[in-house]
Amino acid sequence: MNDSISLQNDLRQLERWTEKWQLALNPDKCKVMHIGHDHATAYEFQHNGKPRVLDESYEERGLGVYVSTDLKPSTQCIKSANRATSVLKMVKRNFPRIDKDDFAVLYKTYIRPHMEYCIQAWSPHSLG
Repeated sequence: MNDSISLQNDLRQLERWTEKWQLALNPDKCKVMHIGHDHATAYEFQHNGKPRVLDESYEERGLGVYVSTDLKPSTQCIKSANRATSVLKMVKRNFPRIDKDDFAVLYKTYIRPHMEYCIQAWSPHSLG
Protein backbone atom coordinates (compact mmCIF):
# COMPACT_ATOMS: atom_id res chain seq x y z
CA MET A 1 0.00 0.00 0.00
CA ASN A 2 2.88 2.36 0.78
CA ASP A 3 4.26 1.79 -2.71
CA SER A 4 0.91 2.81 -4.21
CA ILE A 5 0.88 6.04 -2.24
CA SER A 6 4.49 6.72 -3.18
CA LEU A 7 3.76 6.15 -6.88
CA GLN A 8 0.73 8.46 -6.78
CA ASN A 9 2.89 11.15 -5.13
CA ASP A 10 5.49 10.69 -7.87
CA LEU A 11 2.77 11.16 -10.49
CA ARG A 12 1.69 14.40 -8.83
CA GLN A 13 5.29 15.57 -8.79
CA LEU A 14 5.53 14.71 -12.49
CA GLU A 15 2.38 16.75 -13.13
CA ARG A 16 3.95 19.78 -11.43
CA TRP A 17 7.17 19.33 -13.41
CA THR A 18 5.31 19.11 -16.74
CA GLU A 19 3.35 22.27 -15.89
CA LYS A 20 6.50 24.14 -14.92
CA TRP A 21 8.30 23.22 -18.13
CA GLN A 22 5.15 23.38 -20.30
CA LEU A 23 5.61 19.81 -21.53
CA ALA A 24 2.13 18.34 -21.44
CA LEU A 25 1.72 14.57 -21.19
CA ASN A 26 -1.15 12.75 -22.85
CA PRO A 27 -2.78 10.53 -20.19
CA ASP A 28 -4.31 8.40 -22.96
CA LYS A 29 -0.80 7.18 -23.73
CA CYS A 30 0.12 6.57 -20.08
CA LYS A 31 -0.60 3.12 -18.69
CA VAL A 32 -0.08 1.20 -15.47
CA MET A 33 1.33 -2.33 -15.29
CA HIS A 34 1.02 -4.24 -12.03
CA ILE A 35 4.08 -6.46 -11.85
CA GLY A 36 4.30 -8.89 -8.98
CA HIS A 37 0.89 -8.29 -7.41
CA ASP A 38 -2.80 -8.28 -8.20
CA HIS A 39 -3.89 -5.28 -6.10
CA ALA A 40 -6.53 -3.29 -7.90
CA THR A 41 -4.99 0.14 -7.39
CA ALA A 42 -5.95 3.04 -9.63
CA TYR A 43 -3.64 5.94 -10.33
CA GLU A 44 -4.76 9.43 -11.34
CA PHE A 45 -3.13 12.02 -13.53
CA GLN A 46 -4.41 15.58 -13.91
CA HIS A 47 -5.24 16.57 -17.48
CA ASN A 48 -6.69 20.01 -18.24
CA GLY A 49 -7.55 20.42 -14.56
CA LYS A 50 -9.54 17.17 -14.41
CA PRO A 51 -8.35 13.96 -12.73
CA ARG A 52 -7.92 11.14 -15.20
CA VAL A 53 -7.55 7.50 -14.10
CA LEU A 54 -4.73 5.80 -15.97
CA ASP A 55 -5.57 2.65 -17.95
CA GLU A 56 -4.20 -0.69 -16.85
CA SER A 57 -2.12 -2.79 -19.22
CA TYR A 58 -1.00 -6.41 -19.08
CA GLU A 59 1.43 -6.22 -21.99
CA GLU A 60 3.33 -3.33 -23.58
CA ARG A 61 5.87 -2.87 -26.32
CA GLY A 62 8.78 -0.49 -25.94
CA LEU A 63 11.82 -0.23 -28.21
CA GLY A 64 10.62 -3.32 -30.04
CA VAL A 65 10.54 -5.52 -26.93
CA TYR A 66 7.30 -6.89 -25.51
CA VAL A 67 7.01 -6.95 -21.71
CA SER A 68 4.12 -8.58 -19.88
CA THR A 69 3.10 -8.49 -16.24
CA ASP A 70 4.31 -12.04 -15.70
CA LEU A 71 7.76 -11.05 -17.06
CA LYS A 72 7.91 -14.18 -19.22
CA PRO A 73 9.55 -13.95 -22.65
CA SER A 74 6.87 -15.95 -24.45
CA THR A 75 5.17 -12.97 -26.14
CA GLN A 76 8.48 -11.53 -27.36
CA CYS A 77 9.62 -14.92 -28.67
CA ILE A 78 6.33 -15.64 -30.45
CA LYS A 79 6.26 -12.21 -32.14
CA SER A 80 9.90 -12.53 -33.25
CA ALA A 81 9.37 -16.05 -34.55
CA ASN A 82 6.30 -14.90 -36.50
CA ARG A 83 8.26 -12.02 -38.03
CA ALA A 84 11.12 -14.34 -38.98
CA THR A 85 8.68 -16.87 -40.46
CA SER A 86 7.03 -14.23 -42.61
CA VAL A 87 10.43 -13.09 -43.91
CA LEU A 88 11.37 -16.73 -44.59
CA LYS A 89 8.16 -17.19 -46.59
CA MET A 90 8.93 -14.05 -48.57
CA VAL A 91 12.44 -15.38 -49.36
CA LYS A 92 11.01 -18.73 -50.45
CA ARG A 93 8.39 -17.01 -52.62
CA ASN A 94 10.89 -14.70 -54.33
CA PHE A 95 13.66 -17.27 -54.73
CA PRO A 96 11.97 -20.53 -55.76
CA ARG A 97 15.21 -22.20 -56.86
CA ILE A 98 18.07 -21.35 -54.56
CA ASP A 99 21.19 -23.26 -53.62
CA LYS A 100 22.47 -23.83 -50.10
CA ASP A 101 25.14 -21.10 -50.13
CA ASP A 102 22.78 -18.40 -51.41
CA PHE A 103 20.14 -19.41 -48.85
CA ALA A 104 22.75 -19.12 -46.08
CA VAL A 105 23.52 -15.54 -47.14
CA LEU A 106 19.82 -14.62 -47.28
CA TYR A 107 19.17 -16.33 -43.95
CA LYS A 108 22.00 -14.51 -42.18
CA THR A 109 20.99 -11.19 -43.70
CA TYR A 110 17.19 -11.20 -43.45
CA ILE A 111 15.91 -13.93 -41.13
CA ARG A 112 18.44 -14.45 -38.36
CA PRO A 113 18.41 -10.80 -37.13
CA HIS A 114 14.68 -11.12 -36.36
CA MET A 115 15.36 -14.20 -34.28
CA GLU A 116 18.29 -12.63 -32.42
CA TYR A 117 16.77 -9.20 -31.72
CA CYS A 118 16.92 -8.54 -27.96
CA ILE A 119 17.85 -12.10 -27.10
CA GLN A 120 19.43 -10.72 -23.92
CA ALA A 121 16.00 -9.54 -22.79
CA TRP A 122 14.29 -12.86 -23.50
CA SER A 123 16.89 -15.19 -22.08
CA PRO A 124 19.61 -13.53 -20.00
CA HIS A 125 20.61 -16.86 -18.42
CA SER A 126 21.81 -18.19 -21.79
CA LEU A 127 24.52 -15.55 -22.15
CA GLY A 128 28.07 -16.82 -21.69
